[in-house]
Amino acid sequence: MKRRLVLLVLVVFVAGAILGQDVTPTPAPPRKRGWLSRILHPFSPTVVPQYKDARLRGLALDLQITPQTVKLSEVRQLNVKVTLANLSKRPVALDFPTTQRIEIYLTNSAGEVLTKWSENHAIVDKAGTILINPSERIEYNETISTRELTPNKVFVAEVFFPQFLELRIRQKFLAVP
Repeated sequence: MKRRLVLLVLVVFVAGAILGQDVTPTPAPPRKRGWLSRILHPFSPTVVPQYKDARLRGLALDLQITPQTVKLSEVRQLNVKVTLANLSKRPVALDFPTTQRIEIYLTNSAGEVLTKWSENHAIVDKAGTILINPSERIEYNETISTRELTPNKVFVAEVFFPQFLELRIRQKFLAVP
C-alpha cells in the first residue's frame, strides 16, 4: 500500500513537471487549535470550510492577487496564486479527466465574465490524480490578461476547480488608469 502511494505521488510530480505546472506539495502552516485557543478566541477565522462532497472535507483554498490595485497603464497580466491546503488528518485524492486543474475568471461587478484563463492554454484529455497528504498544500502560480479591464472599476477574480465546483474562491480588486 505504501509503495502504491509513493508511486502515485511520483507520477503526479512527473506529470506536473512535463506539463509545466507547479504541483510540489509543501508543508502547510499548522492550523490546529487547542481548547485554550478556542476559549480565548472563539471567533477566529481558522475554521476549515465544510463541503457537501465528503472527499473534499479538510481542504482549504487561499487566493492571492498581485498587484492588489492594478494600474492598467503598467500591468498587462495579473499574477494569481492559488493555494489548496489539506488541513485534515487523512490524505485527499483529487481525480481530473483532463490536464486542466484550475480555471480563473475575471468578472465585472455585474458578474459578467470578461476573461477566462483556459482560453489561452492548451488542455488535453489526459486523466490525472493529485494526492494531498495531511498538512501539505499545492500552489498554482498563474497569470491572466488584463486587456478587457477598464479603469476606475472594481473587478472580481474567481478561481475554481472545474471538476470540483465546491472548491471556489473569489477576491475583489481595483483597476486604475
